[in-house]
Amino acid sequence: MDVLIVEDEPSYLDALKITLEPEGFSVRTAPDGRTGIAAFESSLPDVILLDLMLPDISGLDVLRSVRTKSDVPVVVVSAKSTEADIVSALELGADDYLTKPYSSRELIARIRANTRRLSAQDDKTLVVGRTVLDPSRYEIRIGEVVFSLPRKEFELAQMLMERHGRVVTRETLLEQIWGIDWGDSKSLDQHIRRLRRRFEKVDGAPRITTLRGVGYRLES
Repeated sequence: MDVLIVEDEPSYLDALKITLEPEGFSVRTAPDGRTGIAAFESSLPDVILLDLMLPDISGLDVLRSVRTKSDVPVVVVSAKSTEADIVSALELGADDYLTKPYSSRELIARIRANTRRLSAQDDKTLVVGRTVLDPSRYEIRIGEVVFSLPRKEFELAQMLMERHGRVVTRETLLEQIWGIDWGDSKSLDQHIRRLRRRFEKVDGAPRITTLRGVGYRLES
């Protein structure tokens, strides 16, 4: 698996290479945003690890550029940890957000989870009431309204639709979509919030009900 790391801090780059290469990953590195974009376009990696604070253009600009061309999994790895930072990255199409410092085990698990879900994506069309989920297009149709969803939102919608009417625990969503069970679930919270907002704007859309401290249920 080819990993592109866009990171300007040499100590982090060295540590990531030492962590990933023994696990079988082929690592390419870029010390700034423009080099990262060029490396992405020339190498077409399987996953990108992206810092937000880069010396030339921001990581968000890199992410925006990548998303105009590809849905390659992007894991943001950043010391910035505010809700606004996380929301901005996820809204631009990041698949995951990992805050520095982090454990090597968690990083590897998140990389594998993001790439595994992509390769194992079920292609079965799901229908709940007026809502149709099309895995071949990463789209949800509700009547005449069509959403083209970022990968993580799509996977959340898919899991909730597969279990329509039943509670899906937070632990299940974290394990199945992000790969492991960990304490920091801000990514899950933000993805659920955005998916719920999309549905709330459309008549006849299903509702996502929160069972506080337990999980979520999709109701038509």
